[in-house]
This record gives sequence, structure tokens and C-alpha cells, in this order.
Amino acid sequence: MDTTRPMTRSPVALARKAAQLAAQKLPAYSSRFSRKDFTQHQLFALMVLATDLKTDHRGIVAIVSDWSDVREALGLKKVPHPTTIYKAPQRL
Repeated sequence: MDTTRPMTRSPVALARKAAQLAAQKLPAYSSRFSRKDFTQHQLFALMVLATDLKTDHRGIVAIVSDWSDVREALGLKKVPHPTTIYKAPQRL
């Protein structure tokens, strides 16, 4: 298959690229009063990863808690609560 854009099958590479693209377009936090536990870049990357893996907010939390490579690639110090990922699209 010949495409004009590079494709990847790696969830880690996808999460890294999504966070990189989000960093170019989104501010790190939605407000200066944000808790600063997770950046908008990290939450966007998790939403993209959830869409790619065809899972919901609870599923992506379970996946991220198991995959240390994804946590490391996104710079997550802790795993977000499912509600955090559920409410992220409203802020983005």
C-alpha cells in the first residue's frame, strides 16, 4: 500500500505523535487555575489512543495503567481517573 503519509501500528508512537501535535495547537492548561495534574496534550493523546483502540474512558485508563511505555511516552506521573478523560473533550 502506497500512501503519502507515514502510518504506524504502535500505540506508543501514536500517543507520542498525538501529544506532539496537541502541543503545537493547544495550551498546556485550559486555565491558569487548573490543577496541573495532566496537560491538555496528555489528555488529547489519551483520547486519540482510546479512539484508535476502540475503547471508552474506563478502558483507556485500564490500558494506560498496564502499559508503562505509554505512561513514559506521555510523561504521566500517575494514571488519570476515568472521569478526567470523560470530561476532557468538553474543555478541548
